[in-house]
Amino acid sequence: MGTTESLVAQLNDKIKALEALNPKPSPAEQLRTILIGPPGAGKGTQAPLIREKYCPRSTKLGVEAKKIIDDGRLVPDEIMVGMIKDELERNQACKNGFVLDGFPRTIAQAQKLDSMLESRGESLDSVVQLLIDDSLLVSRITGRLIHPASGRSYHRDTNPPKKPMVDDITGEPLIQRSDDNVETLQKRLKGYHAQSTTKPRAFGTVIDAAQSPSVVWDSLRGVFSGK
Repeated sequence: MGTTESLVAQLNDKIKALEALNPKPSPAEQLRTILIGPPGAGKGTQAPLIREKYCPRSTKLGVEAKKIIDDGRLVPDEIMVGMIKDELERNQACKNGFVLDGFPRTIAQAQKLDSMLESRGESLDSVVQLLIDDSLLVSRITGRLIHPASGRSYHRDTNPPKKPMVDDITGEPLIQRSDDNVETLQKRLKGYHAQSTTKPRAFGTVIDAAQSPSVVWDSLRGVFSGK
């Protein structure tokens, strides 16, 4: 074998090795989904698990939108959907799937999102609603710990990090949000329910979020396996 052929063979071997380490997600693994539910329902716990398993190289699409919503800022639906459209168009990782955490919250928002995706020749695989009684959310919220950079959430009692106040993945410090208190939760729940009054209770597939995080995760995998 000549020098050129030898170099080509070596390059091909390297390419195959890299592809084996970072394989392209198969169609069955690619997922476009929405995860909705009240504050404290467990969206921040489940969304990273969904991204890791079903869209391993996907963008954290929806994180900024969620921050805006959680801060209570009123942003027109057109702008919110426009933000998502811009991200889909400029971020190649979105082709591998995405998880929208907490948006849309109303029928009108869902319709605008559907229209935008349809214009791109795309559609959602699933919409999952995490339902839980308001009375159970107080203990969840007041014990919640957040990794600011990723949005990963933990709970002091039900889903603690491996090391106290340290993110399992990065080793960076966790925080407790200043607004994770009973008074703020009640205001956020009031706003959530007000926004959700036009939305049917069974918006998409409903999962009982009062269960342990591991049981909820098993239920989510069951939903996605049948997409």
